Amino acid sequence: MSDKFDVIVIGAGPAGYVAAIRAAQLGLKTACVDAFTGKDGKQALGGTCLNVGCIPSKALLDSSRQYWNIAHNFPVHGISVKDAKVDLATFIGRKDKIVKQFTGGIGQLFKANKVTAFFGTGKLLGSKAGDSKSVEITAADGSKQTISATNVILASGSIPIELPFAKFDGKNIVDNAGALDFTEVPKRLGVIGAGVIGLELGSVWRRMGSEVTIIEALPDFLSVADADIAKLAAKEFAKQGLDIKLDAKLNKAEVKKDGVHLTYTDKSGEQQLVVDKLLVAVGRRAYSTGLLADDTGVKLDERGRIVVDEHCHTGVDGVWAIGDAVRGPMLAHKGSEEGVAVAEWIAGKAGHVNYDTVPFVIYTEPEVAWAGKTEKELKDAGVPYKVGTFPFAAIGRAVAMNEAVGQVKMIAHADTDRILGVHMVGPGVSELIAECVVAMEFKGSSEDLARIVHAHPTLSEAVHEAALSVDKRAIHKGN
Repeated sequence: MSDKFDVIVIGAGPAGYVAAIRAAQLGLKTACVDAFTGKDGKQALGGTCLNVGCIPSKALLDSSRQYWNIAHNFPVHGISVKDAKVDLATFIGRKDKIVKQFTGGIGQLFKANKVTAFFGTGKLLGSKAGDSKSVEITAADGSKQTISATNVILASGSIPIELPFAKFDGKNIVDNAGALDFTEVPKRLGVIGAGVIGLELGSVWRRMGSEVTIIEALPDFLSVADADIAKLAAKEFAKQGLDIKLDAKLNKAEVKKDGVHLTYTDKSGEQQLVVDKLLVAVGRRAYSTGLLADDTGVKLDERGRIVVDEHCHTGVDGVWAIGDAVRGPMLAHKGSEEGVAVAEWIAGKAGHVNYDTVPFVIYTEPEVAWAGKTEKELKDAGVPYKVGTFPFAAIGRAVAMNEAVGQVKMIAHADTDRILGVHMVGPGVSELIAECVVAMEFKGSSEDLARIVHAHPTLSEAVHEAALSVDKRAIHKGN
């Protein structure tokens, strides 16, 4: 096997494996280096997302939702089930099977596209300008080999942030990976951080019967989302039994015989809480440890992220970086599109990523999704705007599904009517947001969406009516 490639990708997460496949599609001889290990001890492509993130969490969210529906949704439909029980081994095992299916699927895609996969930790070595770039691969047994390429794409991803006073032990205090593999349903689950991971995994175990307390340091719930949408979501989560404590800062976590003892401070002063398990989900940081030799010339910023320009280039000839390891939102789809764009730039084509239309989704129940600017951002920037809203309570399909909670909020420029942001909470909004992203990508107006025929009865009618509402002409609500 030749050790000289056109492109070497370090990292096989959603950014890296997509970059590798696209580069290979473009006729570039491509290698991908990754050290992630599955439960069977073998290489597991797909990074955090496929192994311990996006995919397994959605599997558990779906399974837990089925269980929750038995008691909280089925009776409305006239369906009664007595003494429903969960086999937790099967519950977790289903998730594991799905993960293995998809990680194995990437391996098959690599073979089909002739991407060479290397199992080990990759390090970019220093080189002179214009020379080929070398990557040192360290296998699990410590053995090393070096491969080289004209271009190297750094896609090393991110890792959970650990609190110095609540260190992960893999048993009592866990990160997202640990919360996916509990061997029993914790009676009391503490969650630090009311972000995406905290809300999603908190929802999983709440549905399974845990008493879930979420401690969030910020004073506002989901401050990154539109305030109206965040308020509606918070109300529904509270109804489901998620106890979310805002403006509360964790000071200490001690593991004792009867559980994890937490000390936190809120507006009323110091508080105490005892839980059986503690999930720390305060965010993630770029993973660049051991990635770069000292003389590569690649720079890191104050947060440990790889410094890149608008084309994901590091400033070092032939070295690029994408995904969670660089600036921008830590989202799988953002990283994937950067991977495609970089592969195309390397091949001399026109790559493109529009960061203004990247959709955000939280897969709770109800789901939360948005793209573009919030009302506050536009107000602070002095941009004139107009708003249209429409509730799912007035959507026939949502009511028939018994999932009529939430609304769609559309924001358009007051003068041009160009859509500036769309924000949703409700059933299936992870899918509905795509229509709005397409409209925004093509610089569409609210009138454009208002004049498009939407099938009836569907959830998408909420988007249609919100667009009509921007100009105060929604049909099925008072304007």
